Amino acid sequence: MKKIFIILIVLFGSITNINADIERIVSGNENAKITIIVYESLTCSHCASFHKDIYPLLKKEYIDTSLAKIEFRHFPLDLAAFNASKIAQCKNNQSLEILESLYANQQDWVKGKTIEEINDNLKKFIEKEGFKIDFKKCINDKEIEDFVLNDRIEGTKNFKVNATPTIIINGKKFEKSLNYKNLKKSLEKLI
Repeated sequence: MKKIFIILIVLFGSITNINADIERIVSGNENAKITIIVYESLTCSHCASFHKDIYPLLKKEYIDTSLAKIEFRHFPLDLAAFNASKIAQCKNNQSLEILESLYANQQDWVKGKTIEEINDNLKKFIEKEGFKIDFKKCINDKEIEDFVLNDRIEGTKNFKVNATPTIIINGKKFEKSLNYKNLKKSLEKLI
């Protein structure tokens, strides 16, 4: 019991230690009336499908028109997703571009029998795509690690997130089947 308590203190204690220099990955007008939060894992095929099939439609109809903004939050389901989240979060000025590239090309880097092989494929992919980051520094950055873990803790604590992708619209969990038609109906009610 003491071990569990100590782990909880360490985990929840990290909430207050978030670096102000690390920014959320956001697309859209900061002052939009509608805020969509997406909790996702970079190794999740359903999350990759969301980025391929739903996000472009949301972007065109709601984000680019300043009706909504979307925040991508980390909810890594495995160590490979955790490391990829740290890479995506590493450079604020490229974070959205890196995130989109990782989802669009998920099968190019999520392969290998060990985490070392997957990390190697991730590093090669990032270099091939031309992103200028210090891979080793990003993977080992404690502040970025805390930021990513904090997203997962907050998602679980505040919204009972237990699967990815999980959508939150203006602070309320989207409970319907995740497709563009259902999302659009929910968003139209808020305009």
